[in-house]
Amino acid sequence: MISLGHYLAVAAVLFVLGVLGIFINRRNVILMLMAIELILLAVNINLVAFSAYLGDLSGQVMAMFVLTVAAAEAAIGLAILVIFFRRRGSIAVDDVGRMRG
Repeated sequence: MISLGHYLAVAAVLFVLGVLGIFINRRNVILMLMAIELILLAVNINLVAFSAYLGDLSGQVMAMFVLTVAAAEAAIGLAILVIFFRRRGSIAVDDVGRMRG
C-alpha cells in the first residue's frame, strides 16, 4: 500500500531536483524553466496527496489552478525565449543583462 509518506518523499525529491536545477545550471534558460516545472509538479503532488488523505477536493482543485499557471508560464516563457533568440542568436542567461526596454 502506498501511503502519504511515499507521496511526500517523491515530491521532496522532485522539489530538491528542481531547486538544484536552478542553482547548478544558470546558463541555459530552458533548463531553468524545466526546473521550475519540476518544483510546480512537486507542489501538485503534495496538494493531491493531502487532498486524498484528508478526503477533501479543495487540494485537487488548487492543483488544477497550479497546472493552469504552469502552462501559461511555459507558453509565455518560451515565447520570450523565441523572441530573444531571434534578436541575440543565443539563449544564454548572461546575455539577458544586455537587453534594453
